[in-house]
Amino acid sequence: MTGKKIVFGLFEDEEILMKAVKNVRNEGLKITDVLTPFPVHGLDEIMGLRQTKLHSAGFVFGMTGTLTALTFILWVSTANYPINYAGKPYLSLPSWIPITFELTVLFAAIGMTLTYLYLNRLAPGMKPKILDERITSHMFAMTFEINAETSENKKEEIRNVLKANGAVEIHEKDWDTL
Repeated sequence: MTGKKIVFGLFEDEEILMKAVKNVRNEGLKITDVLTPFPVHGLDEIMGLRQTKLHSAGFVFGMTGTLTALTFILWVSTANYPINYAGKPYLSLPSWIPITFELTVLFAAIGMTLTYLYLNRLAPGMKPKILDERITSHMFAMTFEINAETSENKKEEIRNVLKANGAVEIHEKDWDTL
C-alpha cells in the first residue's frame, strides 16, 4: 500500500479548465494530470509538457519492418530459392520497393498502436484507473497527487485554488482502490 491519493477538481468547460491550468501553474502548484473527454488543443503547451516520443517508437518499428522485408527478400532470392530470370541480378532493389514499403507501414502502425495501448493502460488485461465516469463523457478534471506526508494545509490550499478557478466539484480518492 503506497498511501498515494489523488485530489481532483471537475470542470464543465474546456475554456475554464485552460484558464485554471494557467492560474494554478502561476501559483506554483504541481499539476499531476489533466483529464479530458476529447483532445483540447493547446493544453500540452499550457501544462508545460514535453512532446511525446511516440514518433520515435514509430521510426524504430518502421525500420524494423524495412529491415525485415529486405532481409527476407534477399535471403529468398539469393540463398533459399535463387532463380535466374534472363540474366537479371539477384539483388534487384527497385523491384523490392512495394513489399518493403508495405512492411514498413505495417510494422510502424501495429507497433505504435500496441505502444499507445500499453502506455495508456488500455491493452487487453489491463484495468484503466478512472477517477470519475463523467470524465469519459463530458467533464474535465485537474488532478494533484498527495501522499501521507502531505499536510492538511496543502490539501486545503489545493481545494481553495481549484474552487477559485472554477471547479464545480472537488474530490479526493485513494489511488490504490481505483
